[in-house]
Amino acid sequence: MHDTTPPARSDVPTSERWNDAALFAEPADWDAAADALEARLDELRAFQGTLGRGPDRLADWLALLETLDAELGRLRVYATMASNVDAYDEEARARAERVKALDAELREASAFAEPELVALGLDRVRGWIQADPRLQDRERWLQRLERDAPYLRSPEIEALLGALRAPFSGAPTSHGLLANAELDVPPARDAEGRTHEVTQSTVDALKASQDRALRRDAWSNYADAHLARKRTMASLLVTGARQNNLLARTRGHGDALDHALTPLEVPRSVVDALLDTFQRQLPVWHRYFDVKRRHLGLETLRPWDIDAPATPATPHVPYETGVAWIAEALAPLGPAYVQALRRGALEERWVDRAPNAGKRMGAFSTGWAGTPPYVMMSYTHDLHSTSTLAHELGHAMHSYLSWRAQPYPYARYTLFAAEVASNFMQAMLRDHLFRAHAGDRDFELALIDETMANFGRYFLIMPTLMRFELELHRRAAREEGTSADDLSNLLADLFAAAYGPSVDMDRERVGITWAQFHTHLYARFYVFQYATGIAGAHAFARRILDGEAGAAEAYLDFLKEGGRSDPLTAMRRAGVDLASPEPVEAAFGVLERHVDRFEALVDQEG
Repeated sequence: MHDTTPPARSDVPTSERWNDAALFAEPADWDAAADALEARLDELRAFQGTLGRGPDRLADWLALLETLDAELGRLRVYATMASNVDAYDEEARARAERVKALDAELREASAFAEPELVALGLDRVRGWIQADPRLQDRERWLQRLERDAPYLRSPEIEALLGALRAPFSGAPTSHGLLANAELDVPPARDAEGRTHEVTQSTVDALKASQDRALRRDAWSNYADAHLARKRTMASLLVTGARQNNLLARTRGHGDALDHALTPLEVPRSVVDALLDTFQRQLPVWHRYFDVKRRHLGLETLRPWDIDAPATPATPHVPYETGVAWIAEALAPLGPAYVQALRRGALEERWVDRAPNAGKRMGAFSTGWAGTPPYVMMSYTHDLHSTSTLAHELGHAMHSYLSWRAQPYPYARYTLFAAEVASNFMQAMLRDHLFRAHAGDRDFELALIDETMANFGRYFLIMPTLMRFELELHRRAAREEGTSADDLSNLLADLFAAAYGPSVDMDRERVGITWAQFHTHLYARFYVFQYATGIAGAHAFARRILDGEAGAAEAYLDFLKEGGRSDPLTAMRRAGVDLASPEPVEAAFGVLERHVDRFEALVDQEG
């Protein structure tokens, strides 16, 4: 086996692992804390039928609920990080399953409260908030309750819906186990016949290899492994869609998308405008793929060529160098921001960064108010992983600032806001590196590779998956066209439209892409937020890079806003209006300028 074989988790140096001891010194401490939390759930139940006694009783209820919720968050972060970095750790997986059950129990135990408060009369509750010092600063909490009131059901049904959280997690959990622990992917061979193990933590780097035989083999073998499990994975995915549809009907929403958008406080028009703009702007993508085809000297581009490097001189970027570049790029946000970022990434071990066997695909940031903001990823010492690190540290710094600026009820921001903060870091890093390495053709080509891969994921793949997810839910509601082959044909058609005529499609293997996104397609239309996020991010970055007075301070205020305001209002105050189609249109303008830059470099070859 070639040296791309990832190490066992036990062989990963402590310095490259997340600092789990910051949460619990030993797994046994987690077990004890979980037992203690479960033992306190009856304290919640004891409040049922008593919230109308007055503001003191309501204040006591909220204090207990938030204490237990914060402890559940700490338990969840520890359990899910441990299980995601090593799918072979059965004890970690058991803890991840237990925390799902605890979450469901807490939701069930507290489910009576919102219907009970609505029945009391929200004007009465508002009077308590205005009169009682312990309830001050709860107006936003009450606004959320008013927002959700039309969709609340009886205490009995709310308890049932809370209890369903654990069994309804079965489909994504099973899909994830298949993908991360039981997927049989044959090794890929390079042009010299050497073999390279294909795992969730190595496949992206292999697909971006200079060696065309290696990237073809890695791409094909990875797709084929999912095709071998397509029926099971399709059954799980359709089950997830049916569950979303059921929850939407139960709560009285028009459909599953309305159900997902309500807590985000984002109107459906934002999604519609995004997808309309995306489809109108597809010629920009078609032009890019044609330029890349010409640059690689190919008659047609195959799917395994999409991530092919534009230059053999790809820069090696050690982790410490990547952190330094990110810190330099974010200097406009001030020394306090940069110092906290460097401290977390280099000293406090926020980042679990080493590839290892059993580590799940992709990258994410996690944490809870009161914990460090952690990052899970596989850092592979190139520009792509540096960009991924910037993205996830964007989430981490958003959490870091929000959790410190806001009281617990408002510490959490919505996912719609989250993807703005993460993509902002990448936009700032990219601008910094283009300026720092201007005139270095190989570096510029490598940076264009990273840029287009990033835009490709968030501004092509994610909107395409959004179109797929919407149709999946429609078909699941009608009980039609939901076999594995049906889903693959649907997605192959959508990707054919996105790629355009320069890409020679392998319909079966491209179509199975839906099975490779179990981390996204069970998350209730999360995928569209990557595209709105990259649009908002570039709008904020442009204001700062153009030297607009107060732009950096306004952006930091947005990060510190947490959940105190709805995300559209918070961004609008900071100078960007994502309710308007203009930022999405402007982001396609950014994309087109990168294509122009690429084409100019390609034309220099002639």
